[in-house]
Amino acid sequence: MERSFKKEIEALKLGEGDIFEGEGILAVTKALLQSGVSYVGGYQGSPVSNLLDVMVQAKDYMNELGVHVEACANESSAAAMLGASINYPVRGAVTWKSIVGTNVASDALSHLASVGVLGGSLIIIGEDYGEGSSIIQERTHGVALKSTIWLMDPRPNLEIIVRTVHKAFELSEYSHTPVMMQLRIRTCHLQGKFITKNNIKPKISSTNKVEEVAPHNYDLIAHPPSTYAQEKLKYGQRAKLAKTFISNNSLNEFFEGEIKEVGLIVQGGLYNNLISALKELNISDSLGNSKISIYVLNIVHPLIPEEVITYARKFKAVLIIEEGQPQYIEQELGLLFHKEKIEVSLIGKDVLPMAGEYTTEVIHKGVFNFIKQYIPNFSSFSNLDYNIEVDQLREKASSSLGEIVPPRPPGFCTGCPERPFFAALKMIEKDTGKIHVSTDIGCHSFATFPPFSFGQSILGYGMSLAASAGVQSFSSKRPIAIMGDGGFWHNGLLSGVASRLLNNSDGILVILQNGYTSATGTQDLISTPESESRKLAASSSSTSSDKTIEKALEGLGVKWLKTVHTYEVGSVKKVLNEALESSFKGLKVIIAEGECQLERQRRLKPIKNNAIKMKKRFVRIRYGVDEETCTGDHSCIRLSGCPTLTVKPSTDPLKLDPVAHVTDGCVGCGLCGENAIEATLCPSFYKAKIINNPNLKERSLAWVRNKVIGLLS
Repeated sequence: MERSFKKEIEALKLGEGDIFEGEGILAVTKALLQSGVSYVGGYQGSPVSNLLDVMVQAKDYMNELGVHVEACANESSAAAMLGASINYPVRGAVTWKSIVGTNVASDALSHLASVGVLGGSLIIIGEDYGEGSSIIQERTHGVALKSTIWLMDPRPNLEIIVRTVHKAFELSEYSHTPVMMQLRIRTCHLQGKFITKNNIKPKISSTNKVEEVAPHNYDLIAHPPSTYAQEKLKYGQRAKLAKTFISNNSLNEFFEGEIKEVGLIVQGGLYNNLISALKELNISDSLGNSKISIYVLNIVHPLIPEEVITYARKFKAVLIIEEGQPQYIEQELGLLFHKEKIEVSLIGKDVLPMAGEYTTEVIHKGVFNFIKQYIPNFSSFSNLDYNIEVDQLREKASSSLGEIVPPRPPGFCTGCPERPFFAALKMIEKDTGKIHVSTDIGCHSFATFPPFSFGQSILGYGMSLAASAGVQSFSSKRPIAIMGDGGFWHNGLLSGVASRLLNNSDGILVILQNGYTSATGTQDLISTPESESRKLAASSSSTSSDKTIEKALEGLGVKWLKTVHTYEVGSVKKVLNEALESSFKGLKVIIAEGECQLERQRRLKPIKNNAIKMKKRFVRIRYGVDEETCTGDHSCIRLSGCPTLTVKPSTDPLKLDPVAHVTDGCVGCGLCGENAIEATLCPSFYKAKIINNPNLKERSLAWVRNKVIGLLS
C-alpha cells in the first residue's frame, strides 16, 4: 500500500481566493496548474520527489484538466519532453534532482536552449547542495551559463515562489528561452501559505488536441548552418528580451535600510539564512525589517546591469553572498564595475568561504567581518557575542556527554533485503580476500559505510558496470559491479550491459531488485509487480513474477544469468562464488530479489490491523538473542548492521562485555538466523512466532508449555 497524497491532491484543487497551506514543493505544483501547464514530466529525487508523486497519484484530476503527467525513465527523457514547446504554444514543466540530474539531461538541454522555444518551458531543479546534501557539491548555475538558460533562485517565501513559477513561463515565452528554477532543500520543505487562483485548463492539451501538425522549419533544428543563427539569437536578441522582462516585472527585490555605507547582494534562496544572521547581529528582525539594504537576486542569470549599477552606486562597499564556487556572480559584477568604472569595493569570497553551505552561522561571520571594515562604530550596536555563544554551546554539549560520541553512519532500513547480500559478500571475502566492488547510486550505496565498507567507486546512477570495465581488464580477480533495479532501468542497461556485450568482455553484475526506485521514495519501475500480485505474495520475499529484467537481459544477449533471493544468504554465497570462479568468459549477471521492506511493511500493516480488529488469527515472526548463550563476541552485529540488532549490559555479573540484543523494531526478516548458520556464529539466536488471536490448539499448547517450564524452573 503506497504512501497516500490524498490531502495534498485536495490542496491542488483549491480555487480563487482560497488559502493554500503546505510545503514549498507542493506550492510549486499548485502554481504549475494555475499557470495552465499542458504537460509535466520528470525523474524523482530529493528534494523535489513530491511534485511528481502527487501529480501521478492525482491522475484523475490531471485528466480532468487535460494535463499530461509522465514519470520518465531518466532525466534525459524528461528534458526531451520539452521539445513539444519548440513547435507548439504549449507550456511544459519537468523536474529532477540537482546537478546529477542536469548532467544526465544536458544533451537535450543544450539542443533545447540552442533552438529556443515557442511555448513556456520550465525546468524545476532540486538544488541538493550543502551539509544536508546527498550528492557531489556542484551547482546548476554553471550549466545555466554554459547553455544560456535563464536561472531563477526564488526567495524562500511561498507567495514569491508561486509568483516566480507564473513569471517563469511568461519569461520563457517572451524571450523564447527555457527557464530553470532551482529550489534548495530548505526551500522545498519550507512551510507557509498563499492565496490561490483557479487552475487553468490549457488551450492545447490531452483533452483539446491540435488538428494540424506544426510545419517543418529547418531553423528549429540544431544542425549547421541553423546553429550559427541560433547562437546569435541566444546571446543577442533572447538575452536582451529576458533582461527587459525581468526589469519591467521587478522579479528581483530591493529592501532599503538605514545604514548608508554598505549594501548586500544575495541569491534569493539564501535570503532566509541571511535574515537570521542579521537578526543575530541586531540589524534586522525576524520579519526581514533590515537596517542594511539588501538586493535579492530572484534571477541569478541573467543579471541586470542597470539594476546592479543603480544599487551599488549608493554605497562604499557591496558584499556578494553567493554560495559555492566558482563565484560566477562576483566575477560578472567585478567585470561590470571595472568596465563602468564604478567606485565601490566589491567583496565576496574575501570574507565568506569558497565552498560549503551558507548557514546562518557562516553568513553571520562573513557579514560581521565585512561591515566592521566600513562602519567604525559597528560594534557599538551589534551583537558581538553570537559566535562566542555558539562555540560555548558546542563546548557545553561536548562536556556534558562525558566522552566523544562514536560516529553513527547511515545504514539500511530494518529488514532491508539488500543487507543480506552484503553480509554474504563479507563472508566470501573472508575466504577469497578483498574484491574490487564498483558501487552505484541507490539504497545499496549505504554498504559503503561500516560495518560493510564495500565499494571502490561511485560514478553515477546505473554506471557501476561501466565503471568496472577498466579494472576488469587488468585485475587478476573479477571485480563485482552492483546496481539496483532503479539504476538498471535508468542507465545501466545501455551504458553497462550493452557496452560489455558489445565488447564481448568478462564481468560480474549484481542487480539488487527490490521492486522500486526506493532511494527516492519507492516509486514504481517498469519491473514493479502489480499491486494485486504483491498482495497475493504477502509472505514471499520475491518482488517479481513476470521476470521483466531477466527478459530484457536475455533479449540483449546475456548468456549467464542467475536469480536468487537475497534473504537466502547461503544461496547468495553459492551463486556469488560460482560467478567468481566460473570458466565462462563473458558477462555474468546475478539478480538478487527481495522486496523493499518499507513497502512490504506498508502493505502488511493494514492487513495486520484489519485482522486484529476482526478478531482473526495473525502471525508475525520475531528474532531474539538468548542472553545466557551470547558470549559478547558481537560478530553477528559486524555481519548485519541491522538497527534492531544492538547491545545491552549483561545481567550476568561474570560477563563484562555487553551482550547482543534484538529490539522491538525487528520485522522478522530472518537475516539473524541466516547469518548465524552461514557464518557458523554462536547458537544464541532464536526465532519466535507472535500470534494475535490464537486458535484453541495454540492456546492449549501455550498453557501446557507454561506449566512445564514453570515446573522445571
